[in-house]
Amino acid sequence: MTDTHRPPLLLTILGPTACGKTALATALAYRLNGEIISADSRQVFRGMDIGTGKDLADYTIDGHSIPYHLIDICNAGEEYSVYRFQNDFIEAFNHIVGCCHTPIMCGGTGLYIEAIVRGYQLADAPVSESFRTAMEPFSDEELTRRLAALTSLHNHTDTETRDRLLRALEIHEFRQKFPDAYTHLPVMRHLVVGVSFPREKVVERIGQRLRQRLEEGMVDEVQRLLDNGVPKERLLRYGLEYKHVTRYLTEDYPYETMFQNLFTDIRRFSKRQMTWFRRMQRNGVVIHWIDGEKNLKLKVQEVVQLYSEAENAKSAL
Repeated sequence: MTDTHRPPLLLTILGPTACGKTALATALAYRLNGEIISADSRQVFRGMDIGTGKDLADYTIDGHSIPYHLIDICNAGEEYSVYRFQNDFIEAFNHIVGCCHTPIMCGGTGLYIEAIVRGYQLADAPVSESFRTAMEPFSDEELTRRLAALTSLHNHTDTETRDRLLRALEIHEFRQKFPDAYTHLPVMRHLVVGVSFPREKVVERIGQRLRQRLEEGMVDEVQRLLDNGVPKERLLRYGLEYKHVTRYLTEDYPYETMFQNLFTDIRRFSKRQMTWFRRMQRNGVVIHWIDGEKNLKLKVQEVVQLYSEAENAKSAL
């Protein structure tokens, strides 16, 4: 599906949680002879299936298995960063293009998606104890101001904790010393498609999916992770399902309270996702929004038409 005379076209499917991204992306992969690259910060972890919504059954269509990448590539509890994602993406993208297949990135982690479509150049900076010691006298507020003066705070998580602040400053200092030590994404063109629902429908779908995941054994999944030695603190950091179910299993945290608080947090998370995607648009990323309430066949037809137009366009999108 690629033109050897022009850079390959990456099709990206994005949207808030519970909008049916995976089903659409796999249906498109089936139609366009494609392979999926997951852009989800938690689906990389083995054993975290129900809570992350891997929906692996969607990767089989009419008996045909849709190839996927960046799912189940590391153990739960490991550190995984946007830098590592970029490098894993590059490997998967080059493999797909080398097979003359269509690369389709699918996910809801805004930072991961933006790191590809806007071509972030990221460095794998080592931990510097001398730098951290030098930063000890500064307050968190001073560190935040220092970071804001050095670079755009595109990732709000950089300022959530002191450790993240120090890490962000450490990476920036490393890049200043070693300007060539950053990722180099392949040259590519982009077609970004977003799946949109009215807000009340998103909330309804979130509630339905949460109940389904609990019925499918999400509590048992988290218990297995704990039993297999994944630290409680790490699961709490993964947030949403893993945070609240871990609290339910390890604290005096009633089931109904867990459900309601988790439902609230997922709703808030979906709003933050949309805020991120709108900011991407303000920063120049063209997102073609399609109506999520259309049936799957119509959505596939609409995206295939957009893809055909992008492939035939004389200039890159």
